[in-house]
Formats: sequence, structure tokens, C-alpha cells
Amino acid sequence: MHQIGTLLRKSLWETKADGGEAPLRSELFSREQMTEHGKVLAASHVVARGRGPDQLLSRLADNETVLNETCHLLTAAIKANRRIAPAGEWLLDNFYLIEQQIRTARRHLPKGYSQALPRLLKGPSAGLPRVYDLALETISHGDARVDPESLSGFVTAYQTITELKLGELWAIPIMLRLALIENLRRVAAGITADRLDRNLADSWADKMTEVAEKDPKNLILVIADMARSNPPMVSSFIAEMARRLQGQGPALALPLTWIEQRLSESGSTIEQLVRSENQRQATDQVSISNSIASLRFLDATDWREFVETMSIVERNLREDPEGVYGKMSFATRDRYRHVIEKIARNSNSSEGEVAGKAVQLALDSWEKKQSRAGHVGFYLIGEGRTALERSVAMRSSISRSLRTVVPLGSFFGGCPPPPVTFPATRLNFR
Repeated sequence: MHQIGTLLRKSLWETKADGGEAPLRSELFSREQMTEHGKVLAASHVVARGRGPDQLLSRLADNETVLNETCHLLTAAIKANRRIAPAGEWLLDNFYLIEQQIRTARRHLPKGYSQALPRLLKGPSAGLPRVYDLALETISHGDARVDPESLSGFVTAYQTITELKLGELWAIPIMLRLALIENLRRVAAGITADRLDRNLADSWADKMTEVAEKDPKNLILVIADMARSNPPMVSSFIAEMARRLQGQGPALALPLTWIEQRLSESGSTIEQLVRSENQRQATDQVSISNSIASLRFLDATDWREFVETMSIVERNLREDPEGVYGKMSFATRDRYRHVIEKIARNSNSSEGEVAGKAVQLALDSWEKKQSRAGHVGFYLIGEGRTALERSVAMRSSISRSLRTVVPLGSFFGGCPPPPVTFPATRLNFR
């Protein structure tokens, strides 16, 4: 059952029957179902070799264009005293926040950043970062609502099958932001299509109302003109025509009779399409409001705590036999983790395995009463770094250029730790 959402999403740019892109909306999962889905998704993911093109930056630019166009169209409708759907009102009321989030996404997604992340070889998100697919699944199965406990359970379950890199964990906030903007774009595109259909319906309704008042006998000519124009028999057009003409007298019942006859050819009725349109509008409003609330959540969350809680590297390093690692500042712990990333990147070992090896070397020294070497820092930024690199078969040419030995005494009192320069994967995504 838990594979349904993933299997139905044929590709990231999946299209609807009318040619538009479907919102990120799959089967709604509970926290327990999301946990199970994490394992299923991890088992289905296959990572590609090498780097691929950066698709996310260009898509972000596309999304911004579509959202701006929708905003302008809705603003024009309001100026013309046209009625807009609740989802459109939500979009306009919060457009300042959406613009801000797009700027934030662009600032935290420098050119080439996503290319450094593991990308998928096949499946719905082939060619895109693996962690972005996790974000898409989170948004799809939560109807754009990011629940922190559900997210944590999902990522934790995923890592019981496949370990995520530290850089991927740090990228989760920006990928969630991109997925939410993607979802807003898709709903906005639907709102745009809806507005254009309603504008057309309003145009015909205006003509018919005017003729019915001034020259009723010529109303049949206007209806004939509309019929020849082959108007779209879609829910938005029908709902607006019904809203404008129903109950306005026997003359204006005539165009509705023609519409009813046209719909009968496909087995539909005006009532059914009006009901369908109301349901769609309610669904879109929920998606927009959830997306806005989730964007606010991303800004309010301390992602450092999330990453450390999710990180297998962090979990392993906290097994430091002397118990020193867990008492260090966040900046120092992050410096240690960054060393793990560098070593793993230039060896055939995973980051978790490198961290585990550093702990094992420290434990061996601690059991031999070698106090200085009984701390993981000795093997990450101290004299034992070479031993750790050798134990994981790190490529020596890279090893020599990366090695920076820092006296361990500075971490056991006396001098403060050296300044830390955060790498790209440590960007502040708030």
C-alpha cells in the first residue's frame, strides 16, 4: 500500500489530463505510514555515478515566473470586480512571504550546489538529488504540511536501509523549501487556468445579461455565437456560468439548457461539475494554506538539532570512549563531522563507517590507557589522522592535501578551539 504514492508519480513534471502539472498530492499518510514509506523509498532508490546537470535552479526560476503571472492575473481580476477563489485569496495575501522564500531558496542554492549531492539514476526523480525526492515525498503524502515528527520518523526509517550523507541532511530544509515552492507553482497554475476559464464565462455571461435586458429576442444569436466558439466544458467555466445565470429569469435559463445538453453527451450535469469545482477549490485552498504554514515552519526550526539527531555520523561519534565529544560546542562537533565528510569522500567507506572507525581506534587506545589517543579528536584533527585515513584506505594524494593537524591540548582546556569556517553543506537554511 505504501508504494502507491511513489509509483503513481510518473515524473517530477507529471502532467494532468488538461496538460497542466498535477499538484504534489498523493495518498495522505499517517506518521506510522510515513515511517514505513521511508523504508520502501530507500529500497527503491538507485544512485547514479558522477554529476548531472543542475535542474533545480532553472526550475526555481520557472516557478517564480508562473507564480508572478498568477499574482498579476488575480490582481487584475480583483480590479475588474471579479470574484476569485479562496485559494487565490490565500496566494495573494501571502505573496510577500512566497517572494521572500524564493529569494531565500536562490541564496541558499548556489550554482552547482545540488550537483554535489547524490542524484537518482532512475524513477520519478531521475537526475535529481536523492534528498530532493525525500522532500517531494514528504510534501506529497502530507498535502504540503510538514510535520516535524513525521519528517523525523521518515528520515530515520529511510536510514535503516540507506545512510544519508551529512550534506544531504543539511540540504533537507532547502529541498523542502524548493518542493513547497514547486507545489505552490502547480496549484497557482491551476488557479490561472481556472481564472482564464472564469474570465471567458464572465464575458459570455455579461453579453447574455445585457442582451436579455435590452433585446431578449436576439439572445439566441449570442448563444449561437458561444456554441460556435466551442467553449471549454470544464468545471470552472460551467460553475461560473451557473453562478451568473441561474435564477436570473427564464430568458437566461436558455444558455444553461444548451450547456446541460452539451454535458449530457459525456454523461455529466451542471450540478455535478459545480460540485466538483467546489471540492477542487476547497482542496486547493488546503494545499495553499498548508504550503504557507510549512514555509513558516522551515524558518522557525533549528535545523542544527534536526541534523545532529538524524546523523549516523553524530550517533557514532557520541560513542567517544572518553565522553568528550558530546560535551563540545556545536561548532567543534561540526568541525569533526566535516573531517569525516572529507575522508569518506576520498575513500570507499561511508561517512558512518569512517566515524565508526575513528571511535574504534579511540576505544582501542583508551583500553590501552593511552589517554591522549582515547578521544576521537586524536584521529580526526590530531596526530592520529594518518592512522584513520590509512584504516579506511583513503587515497594518499588527497589525504596529504587535506590533512590539518591541530594539537589536542586546545580541546582539553587552555586554548580555545580554532575558528571554524562552515562548508557549503552548513549553510544556514533558516
